[in-house]
Amino acid sequence: MTDIPTLRPLAAVAIPAVAAVAILASGRRPNVREGWTILAAASTFALVASMVPGVLAGDTYVTDLGAFVPLGTGSVDFVVQADALGLLFGLLASLLWLVTSFYSIGYMRGLDEHAQTRYFASFAASVASAVGVAFASNLLVLFVFYELLTVATYPLVTHDETAEARAAGRKYLAYTFGGGVAVLAGTVLVYVLAGSVTFTPGGIEGLATADPMLGRAAFALLATGFGVKAALMPVHSWLPDAMVAPTPVSGLLHAVAVVKSGVFGIARVVLEVFGPDTVANLGVGVVLAAVAAFTLLAASVIALRQDNLKRRLAYSTVSQLSYIVLGLGIGASMGGDAARYALVGGLLHIPAHAFMKLTLFFCAGAIHVETHTDDISDMAGIGKRMPLTMAAFAVAAAGMAGIPLVAGFVSKFYLLIGTASGGEVAFTVALLVSGVLNIAYFWPVVYQAFFESESPDGHDRKPLIENPLGGRAAVAADGGKPNNQQSATSGQPAADPEGEYAVDRNPSDHIRPGEAEQEHEESHSDAHDAHDDADDHHADDHHGHHGGPPAGGWERRSWLGGEGSWFVVAPILTAATGSIVLGLIPGRAVFLQLVEYVVSAATVVGVFA
Repeated sequence: MTDIPTLRPLAAVAIPAVAAVAILASGRRPNVREGWTILAAASTFALVASMVPGVLAGDTYVTDLGAFVPLGTGSVDFVVQADALGLLFGLLASLLWLVTSFYSIGYMRGLDEHAQTRYFASFAASVASAVGVAFASNLLVLFVFYELLTVATYPLVTHDETAEARAAGRKYLAYTFGGGVAVLAGTVLVYVLAGSVTFTPGGIEGLATADPMLGRAAFALLATGFGVKAALMPVHSWLPDAMVAPTPVSGLLHAVAVVKSGVFGIARVVLEVFGPDTVANLGVGVVLAAVAAFTLLAASVIALRQDNLKRRLAYSTVSQLSYIVLGLGIGASMGGDAARYALVGGLLHIPAHAFMKLTLFFCAGAIHVETHTDDISDMAGIGKRMPLTMAAFAVAAAGMAGIPLVAGFVSKFYLLIGTASGGEVAFTVALLVSGVLNIAYFWPVVYQAFFESESPDGHDRKPLIENPLGGRAAVAADGGKPNNQQSATSGQPAADPEGEYAVDRNPSDHIRPGEAEQEHEESHSDAHDAHDDADDHHADDHHGHHGGPPAGGWERRSWLGGEGSWFVVAPILTAATGSIVLGLIPGRAVFLQLVEYVVSAATVVGVFA
């Protein structure tokens, strides 16, 4: 391994930080402001990507700024470096910032959001902090950027400025700053025990011979501190509450940068502070894996009970992050090939989950922008209105459940092979049960979107058969009542002069005469209220919103566009495509190459030799 002195790692941190200042200075010119955002995102990604070939060849790009904390004859230096594990996180954060920048433009302008300049500036500062977390060379530098990330993301969590948003922000600060204190305490204890806090593949040498009780205490402090942002139970509840933030924030910062900084910190601790061999000797890896297993199962059960789509996705994130932690914990507790499979599966789930969950959050945001619908119970038949969006949602949901050909299957397959071949059957069962629960809480969303039709009195349980996908063209959506005249060319129920289909006039057999008219009037009343309350739509994101199908049912939109701004739709399709690429050709994906390099470097000694 060769250290190459260069300013590139520091520049990757500095570009988004400087962009935040430029964005603030351009607040009166929105197009210029967004131009700075796109330029900074593209430049950061290009710079980070330029270091990938060298790192895979064994090089490390280093920017040494000298002593950070002088300590007698030694010191802790302020060094940022691009190594394989750092690039795994840095490349992911910078790539998805670029995708999310376009999405943010469509989302924020589509809702005519307030404080857009503050939003884009805070976003840039958050990415700068996340890249700093990725490229930190030791625990102390990592701690500094870890805390800066909390500060930078606070304005995004509280963006709506409602009482709910402020409460979520206070909780976010309390949890994450508390976690930061634990990280700092663990960092001090590691320095006392080993005389160093510099990341070393395979672990810091001095910790292997340190007092076991103190070593376990240091590990517990660091795992707990990073576990807060990794949303491990019982320190997870800030994450669902933070879903009050705008959807792009939920997507990138709470599915990529913030929560991934937590699991990334745990990865650094397991692989490059203690090392797998020391973790196995101390017996702390199994405990960490057990906490993760409990979290992934409990969060999945809670997700089943959430009707608000973003909150269901939030609890899904709590569950899915624990796949990563489980792979790290159990992988470091075993030896041989089984451990390597588990570690690869855990680390590979970082990019896999990021692409899939970003797709899901983007879809939730698009639905909100276009229809102001946030609750799953209001989404029956919405696949007619937003076919591309809901198709992308279905793809990402399939991957989250571990269905083949999508990214989630590959990482979970590695985890299953690792735990099963290593004799850790309890964790194998936990992974399989969690997969079933994933299907249980994602399938209803997809089913309602494409296979149920909306009706004024709830869902029409009859499936949507409004396209001639096969069989007789004369099949009608509501059972073929006499007034359902079929189009001679398409097989669709013929529209009346007011554009209403027969299925809308007779939505279900259990609607009694007069009820449809009453529901129609109530829908108009709700629409009027929604118009009057447009300025307060953020406060209604979780309670009392005016979403759901309009009085005449969802309008059918084309698969070739028309369901929203392409600033929103194109990023959705890009993120979904990334999920498929990681699932179809993982061997050619640079993320898997980086993961295999990291695991190989960390498992060349001790029980892994």
